[in-house]
Amino acid sequence: MKITVDQDKCCGAGTCVLLAPDVFDQRDEDGIVVLLDSQPPAGLHALVHEAASVCPASAIAVSE
Repeated sequence: MKITVDQDKCCGAGTCVLLAPDVFDQRDEDGIVVLLDSQPPAGLHALVHEAASVCPASAIAVSE
């Protein structure tokens, strides 16, 4: 799994951080997504896929 985020698309909803805090964080100043781990362990894959699917701005892309 490889994850990329488009910070220009991010609206700062923070759902990704709530679902997968080991993979995503938010900048303090504006809440924009920060990718902490672009290749997380298999145990986090389901949460990452869920985070990508619920992102209101479609700012998270996941490839296998």
